Amino acid sequence: MQGKLKRVALSILALVLALAGILGFGAWYYLFREVPVIFESDEEHFKYGSIGTENEEGIPYWIWVVLPRLFAEKLPRPGGYASLGIVWEEGKEMPVGFTKKTIGFERVGLSCASCHSATYRTDAREKPVIVPTGPTNTFDVQAYLRFLGACAEDPRFNADTLLEEIYYHHKFSIVEGLLYRCVLIPQTKRALLKQKGEFAWTDSRPRWGPGRIDPFNPVKFRVLKLPLDNTIGNSDMMPLWNRRAHAGHTLHWDGLESSLIETIRTGAIGDGASKKSIDIKGLDRVERFITERQPPRYPFAIDKELAIRGKQVFAAQSCDSCHARDGQRVGKVIPVSAAGLDTDRHRLDMWTKEAADKYNAFAKGYSWGFNNLRKVVPEGYQAVLLDGLWLRAPYLHNGSVPSLTDLLAPVDARPRKFLRGYDVYDSVKVGFVSEGAEARRVGYEYDTSLPGNSNQGHTFGTQLSPDDKRALIEFLKTL
Repeated sequence: MQGKLKRVALSILALVLALAGILGFGAWYYLFREVPVIFESDEEHFKYGSIGTENEEGIPYWIWVVLPRLFAEKLPRPGGYASLGIVWEEGKEMPVGFTKKTIGFERVGLSCASCHSATYRTDAREKPVIVPTGPTNTFDVQAYLRFLGACAEDPRFNADTLLEEIYYHHKFSIVEGLLYRCVLIPQTKRALLKQKGEFAWTDSRPRWGPGRIDPFNPVKFRVLKLPLDNTIGNSDMMPLWNRRAHAGHTLHWDGLESSLIETIRTGAIGDGASKKSIDIKGLDRVERFITERQPPRYPFAIDKELAIRGKQVFAAQSCDSCHARDGQRVGKVIPVSAAGLDTDRHRLDMWTKEAADKYNAFAKGYSWGFNNLRKVVPEGYQAVLLDGLWLRAPYLHNGSVPSLTDLLAPVDARPRKFLRGYDVYDSVKVGFVSEGAEARRVGYEYDTSLPGNSNQGHTFGTQLSPDDKRALIEFLKTL
């Protein structure tokens, strides 16, 4: 009898263990199983490869797909995600800078290319030319985050409504349907509402607008857990191309980093990667790609003789000391108080020594930890190399001047308000079209009177004759 009971107990134990194993495997398979996505070229990896943002902040793919259809009224205009300045390559499933990776279930995350892929059109009737590593002029990151939060707040963000919309496009298995109904939809709603709360501080500050971002206040408050302050870090996107030519230069507008690979990794953390999920090998591929990628050539005809004279003006005005490859000050931080500079300092006040110290300690114990974040004193902005300058519009660190023509105008003559976010190029002023009905339809009005948006400063070249300005601009097109 005792032996029989023992056999029954062992059988029950074996059954329990088997069920536990099945359940454990099922949980792993549907929630945590990672399926690597390998792209053959570094360029494709840059545009679509994971940097580790899907684990913590990835959105379930099918929820992400149907949100613009279910909540179209929460977008700025018709067009789905494209209305937020997000761009697709023809024939591609995902937009540039957005990743799709299976971690248990298919998830959508962000990559470096979402903010660092420029687009331009030489004519309004053309398709956009996409330039990986360029600074986006169209993607409105803040509007994207606000759209997600607005969707999550809506009572229609529930399993019945979302699954009905999803089933128009895709049929789940029984297990997948239950997973979305009971876990993923409620969990995504909570996560997006939490994210909305974490970005509530942006409501009291000037809008970022398309092509701009406050890159470090979100890190200060969400990642480093520093207390909220009143600083404004809004700044224009920077190009990532041709980093070999920039070797040894300071990084970010205010020189807060000196290591390129650390800068790439902090970018991944800012995009939503965690200490555990960050894809170090994938980011090494990003470094390799941006190191060698060359800036695009100016797409219109250039008056070569006028450009030669402009090069002489460039040298005569000592522009080369700050902006040529062999310039004494290129790649260095120039104090904002320096004669002729005096640009908006809000971006400088945003970054603190406390934030730098805490970020350097952020990954302590990991093989890829940070060591080079800093607060530069005296405070100022980097004198940047001007490669690909034509595609960097709008200009200055906060993107407050729409064209090179406007940048060389006296400060009082620069536009006080203009539209940004339209990608048709203005070859006359050398910048993007910043006025007119179509620019107003798709763009965002930039107001230079708002804090952090000032277009003051960088008065170099503003006193040149009209002929010298035209020659200088012609030369700048060649860089």
